[in-house]
Amino acid sequence: MNSTLPNIDIKPVTPPDVPAIAALARKIWQATYSDIITRQQIDYMLEQRYNSARLNDDLKAPDKWFDQIFADDHRAGFAACELCKGEYKLDKLYVHPDFQRKGLGGALITHAAARARKLGYPAVILAVNKHNENAIKAYQKHGFSVRESVETNIGQGFIMDDYIMEKRI
Repeated sequence: MNSTLPNIDIKPVTPPDVPAIAALARKIWQATYSDIITRQQIDYMLEQRYNSARLNDDLKAPDKWFDQIFADDHRAGFAACELCKGEYKLDKLYVHPDFQRKGLGGALITHAAARARKLGYPAVILAVNKHNENAIKAYQKHGFSVRESVETNIGQGFIMDDYIMEKRI
C-alpha cells in the first residue's frame, strides 16, 4: 500500500456481502488475536459470530446496523452496531492490517457515532480485549475511555477479558 490516504466509502453490508465479510473477519482476527488468545478461541469465536446464518440474521435485525468500508475500491473493514441493554454499542470494528492507520477505523467510528446521535443516544460503548493495546490506543485517540473491566464466559471454557469503553457524543 502507498502512504497516501485512500478514497473511502462506507456502505451497508447486504446478504451477498456475507461471505466476503466472514473471510475478511478471519484474516483480521488471525492477524490481530494470534498473540492474545488461542487459535482454538479464535476459531470458536469466528464460528459463533461470523457464520452465514448469524450474519444474515444480524442483517435482518431492526436494532442492528452492519457497515463495510472500502478503500480505493477494496473492501478493507467493517463495523457493526446494535442497541444493547438501552445503550448504543459498537459491537464490531475491524480494519484489515494493510489498511490500518489510514483513517478507516476513525471513519467507521464517526459513522457509528453519527447514527447513535441521530437516534438520540448520548454515548457509544464497545468492548475491547484488555491485551489489544493497539486497539485500546486507537479508541482512546477517538475519544473513548475505559468505563469498566469485565470477564465474560462465552462457553467451551473460553473467557473474554475485556474493557468496556465509552465515548460521549
